[in-house]
Amino acid sequence: MARFGLSALTSLLKGNGAPTAGSSSWSRAFGLGWEQPYTVRYASNLDDGPNHGMPLGGFGAGCIGRAPDGSFNLWHLDGGEHWFGNLPDCQFALFETDGDQSRAHALAVKPEVDASRPTAGEPLSAWSWYPASSDKQRTGTYAARYPISSTQYTGVFQAEVSCEAFSPILPGDYQRTSYPVAVFVWTLTNPTNRPLDLSLLLSWRNTTGWFTNTDPTAAVTFRDDGSPEHNYVPAIGRSKGHRNTWVEQPGLKGVLLDGERATPLAEGQGQWCIATADHLEVQRCSRWDPSGSGAELWEPFARDGSIPDSNNDRRSGDSDPASAALAVKCCLEPGASIEIPLVISWDLPVTAFATGSRALRRYSDFFGGEAGGDSGTSAAAIAAEALRDWRDWRAQIEAWQKPVLERSDLPEPLRMALFNELYDLASGGSLWTAAAAGDPVGQFGVLECLDYAWYESLDVRLYGSFALLQLWPELDKAVLRSFARAIPAADATLRPIGWYFTQGKGRVEAARKLAGATPHDLGAPNERPFEATNYTAYQDCNLWKDLASDYVLQVWRTFKLAPNGPDLGFLSECWPAAIQALTYLKTFDVNNDGLPDNGGAPDQTFDDWPLKGVSAYCGALWIAALEAGLAIAQQLQLELGLDTSGEQRQLGGWLEQSRANFDLLLWNGEFYKIDAESGTPVVMADQLCGDFYARLLGLPAVVADERASSALKAIKESCFEGFQGGRLGVANGLRRDGTPLDPNGTHPLEVWTGINFGLAAYYRLMGETSTAFAITGAVVEQVYSGGLQFRTPEAITGVNTFRACHYLRAMAIWALWATHTNWQPIPGAERQP
Repeated sequence: MARFGLSALTSLLKGNGAPTAGSSSWSRAFGLGWEQPYTVRYASNLDDGPNHGMPLGGFGAGCIGRAPDGSFNLWHLDGGEHWFGNLPDCQFALFETDGDQSRAHALAVKPEVDASRPTAGEPLSAWSWYPASSDKQRTGTYAARYPISSTQYTGVFQAEVSCEAFSPILPGDYQRTSYPVAVFVWTLTNPTNRPLDLSLLLSWRNTTGWFTNTDPTAAVTFRDDGSPEHNYVPAIGRSKGHRNTWVEQPGLKGVLLDGERATPLAEGQGQWCIATADHLEVQRCSRWDPSGSGAELWEPFARDGSIPDSNNDRRSGDSDPASAALAVKCCLEPGASIEIPLVISWDLPVTAFATGSRALRRYSDFFGGEAGGDSGTSAAAIAAEALRDWRDWRAQIEAWQKPVLERSDLPEPLRMALFNELYDLASGGSLWTAAAAGDPVGQFGVLECLDYAWYESLDVRLYGSFALLQLWPELDKAVLRSFARAIPAADATLRPIGWYFTQGKGRVEAARKLAGATPHDLGAPNERPFEATNYTAYQDCNLWKDLASDYVLQVWRTFKLAPNGPDLGFLSECWPAAIQALTYLKTFDVNNDGLPDNGGAPDQTFDDWPLKGVSAYCGALWIAALEAGLAIAQQLQLELGLDTSGEQRQLGGWLEQSRANFDLLLWNGEFYKIDAESGTPVVMADQLCGDFYARLLGLPAVVADERASSALKAIKESCFEGFQGGRLGVANGLRRDGTPLDPNGTHPLEVWTGINFGLAAYYRLMGETSTAFAITGAVVEQVYSGGLQFRTPEAITGVNTFRACHYLRAMAIWALWATHTNWQPIPGAERQP
């Protein structure tokens, strides 16, 4: 069976505006299955299968996902948590008649199961479902260019039917980008010579109270790969207290879906709203039973496009599910067309963490309701704004995407991936809190991934934060401010280190966080994020040799290159933590050669890969960070009069010493050795990340041009062309002849998507454009043709497996935009909050 992915881009119609197939979009035949998608490398890792579409909903607001087969199956509505499953009654449907013939179909492929009742048998047996495409016949096309997706239905209805779906994801807009809303604009056109009577249905389940963890222990266990996890048991199927009522406001007709409420409001509580414009002919059914055949709704709809027009506000008991529906009727004369906006909004403002700890979502700053930010009564107000402003939102999305779409010097698959990799800012378990003193736009965080569920892993965001920096720089600053507060903090709690278990070395414990050590992450959703850092216990984060350097480089990068200009207040806030972090890291220079030494247990971003002594990866980052630290110190003294002369002398001395020894210890005449003491004979692909960062930020290069070029040549030949013929991307580490040191190795034989995008940006910075595009193209092809779209993993392998989906580092593709376009700004990103 042929795959319909990137290959389809060149064979389908080109277009601008909405993401038609081929217009720098990912596209796929509607409902077509995958023959050989990637599957997980480790059984314990998450694998929901390839039926993933673009998420809908604002950053930190929770999001939902509609798949390429029309099903709603992604439900990231509890901050940092994941639930995946089809709710068949959450769906659109269309009725059509020309007076002689009638037809009605739910606009999705027939579901196998209702995920809220997985043992209940065939769901909604009375409904007629839309036929799926096959490899011989296409019944429609799904296309996505985040944050807009489009679905076109062909060959079933006489009418031409399409739907655009989007949320107001707008660079530099720290209000609308937070909204919990999805807009669906349906376009119906009559191409026949007879009038068509049409009715468009939207049905939705009341799920209030579902998305909260009912496991009170939040106990941490270890997976088979040694990483920690916690149990998540959402209240799926809970119905007690559900109540659906009609709502009417200027510009809006709809149904509110409410549930039980505690005081104060608990996580998962609040309301949903389904709505459309009030000038349309609308019928509303506030309550129908989705646990039966669905005939009570479907039979009248399939007969003449009607639904029971009733406002039944009875409250549900246990095991008493309630769905609501609305239908929009119209008659189209030959050649006529209509746009019908349908909106789904939700107001679930509370995110709960450890016992007694909670946060309000960012959008509650703008929709607090009469009772304050946690009232959870603003779903209709959110929907009303969407119905009023959706045209303006769509125009703004087209405006900010236009500069990327117009870059014909970038391959179209790369332009597509630039947009679509932004999905993770919404569906990567993102947390965005309400504003507070010291946090003018709130606190922000995205999980490293769903398998490694902790926020903003600093080594990962060294690559993955390029998107945030260039489009929402104030959110990037918010993350770095959180790290600045965390660096001086300490937590002496002892924890077992997972890696030692995987090595058969028994129980080894370490303190959770030492003062001055740069934390690996900002904590996890089952604890107290931003306060309890270093959630991961796979390695002892206090011993890592790249985190301090990562932090200082990101601070200087954000100050220097944020599209809304330099922010001296931000720089001065971060400076004390930056110098403390570098001072702490220098204590690992065991032989006083100026360079921190790796300790033998994996202690850097390749946390399953032991390094010993000075390493190329950590050493180059250290030198670049010292240059950045000096630049920060000089800037603060020059602009603010802060006396940093002592720090400048200290950093300058370390820098002089480390530069004198880096090449001496690591250069082998062709490339840089992975480290100085292990004797591991491999070419490490990311050996010069520090040099890339230094050059990117206009700092003095870490290594000479000719040595950087020589190392890049060795990486290309050994790890790219020498690994699967360059088909997959760049492997992390191979012998010079392209063979593996250990055929059963983990990290060395993986292609890390984000590392590859960062490497591609380095090649482009060094003038090797064709190599940069070849690397990027190989990885993008694997992700978007292999069923990994909108769940991009950390790693893929040569045997069609992946690890760690929904991974943060993949947004490093925006580093390639920066290097190729010389930081061409995206419209709107320059706005001040």
